[in-house]
Amino acid sequence: MNDAQCDPRLHKQINDHPYPLLFATISGAHLYGFPSPDSDFDLRGVHLLPLKAVVGLRDGRETIENSGIFDGMEIDLVTHDAKKFFGLMLNKNGYVMEQVLSPLIIHTTPEHEELKAITPDCLTKHHAHHYLGFAATQWKLFQKEDPPRVKPLLYVYRVLLTGIHLMRTGTVEANLVHLNDTFKLPHLPELIERKVNGNEKGTLDQADLSFHEQEYERLRSNLEEAFEQCQLPDQPSGAAALNDLLVRLRMSHQVT
Repeated sequence: MNDAQCDPRLHKQINDHPYPLLFATISGAHLYGFPSPDSDFDLRGVHLLPLKAVVGLRDGRETIENSGIFDGMEIDLVTHDAKKFFGLMLNKNGYVMEQVLSPLIIHTTPEHEELKAITPDCLTKHHAHHYLGFAATQWKLFQKEDPPRVKPLLYVYRVLLTGIHLMRTGTVEANLVHLNDTFKLPHLPELIERKVNGNEKGTLDQADLSFHEQEYERLRSNLEEAFEQCQLPDQPSGAAALNDLLVRLRMSHQVT
């Protein structure tokens, strides 16, 4: 467990949450392996609405968001009710898979461990589309900024390598440093160092845009090829297990 996971300011956000939590993990740049000294902390997780909020006429708060600066730490907390989150897990959403499996755990439960065990049955080859779309968005952001920023460029590389790795191995890896142990792109360590030792809005004064565009197109093609050759199923098989877990969670947490 690193220092951030022990920070009482993060745990206070969890303790102050209005609903019981299945888990809460750190996402964003800290999970991806390139936090700047001034990066905020992205907390993501699953909460459980009380039974009356899901069976009555009044809709419960499916999503809880709380962002701000707390005792000098910028924190962005987002949690979804278990039903909504489980639905996202069945809908080729790589982002929520990364949250469930994040090793940067702030709060966990036995049910979180059960959820992690179900995760492989929710992965499909069509998660490639999530990563292709996210990479395209970040590439457009990188292209339109003058001077170009390091952050969106690192996100481009991160999501493409995560997608390729998932298609090839069937496992989720969100940390760019760990990914590059496999892919060994020689230009990535310097980019990561710029971000880690710089700031959240750090720029690339000497960016070789044509080189990075070639790399973007090459890795995008690699992801499309990996999708075509992927052995992951077309459809998730974890729906029944998620349904069973959700029912048990609702029955065991009949909060009034």
